[in-house]
Amino acid sequence: MSCRKLRPEERELWQKVAHSTKPLPQALRRAADAPKPTVRRKPEREEVDLPTAFGIGSKASLPTGQITTPQPAPRAKPSMDKKTFGKMRRGKLVPEARIDLHGMTLDQAHPALTRFILTSTSRGFRLVLVITGKGQRDDPHDPMPRQRGILKRQVPMWLRMAPLNSAVLDVAEAHIRHGGGGAYYVYLRKAARS
Repeated sequence: MSCRKLRPEERELWQKVAHSTKPLPQALRRAADAPKPTVRRKPEREEVDLPTAFGIGSKASLPTGQITTPQPAPRAKPSMDKKTFGKMRRGKLVPEARIDLHGMTLDQAHPALTRFILTSTSRGFRLVLVITGKGQRDDPHDPMPRQRGILKRQVPMWLRMAPLNSAVLDVAEAHIRHGGGGAYYVYLRKAARS
């Protein structure tokens, strides 16, 4: 620890204070001269530059040979022939029947969808349109986040479950002219001839 030199006015003030003091009585002097307990001082911490310590601002080193670029998830291959699937996705095929599930509850929509798909299969239809709607828009003032479009999420699952999975060949989101994100094309299997 370095000590600075006292300025002349500070030295004069110190002299006045020192001359005005009285020595401590003998009892207090012994207590003051008694050995003081040693106090452990924490070692002074060395200043650490946190951004440097955590490598902020430096380039990440990646192991060579193990760098892979993320690939998009592969699209599910259509079960139907590519040419027909392409026409369907572009909205070139006209659905032979349609059902509108707008405003229905899950309890109403599931049996209606099952009846519609099985009836359409028995009539020999190949392409039908299932309109679910996109779901309600999010309310920006709603304090509770809610899942919207429950029918939009449920219908594809119902179509992959029994008894409908035996009648359905493929499901795809409809072209904008047939409802876009609020509807599905359902391509049905050929009815078994007896």
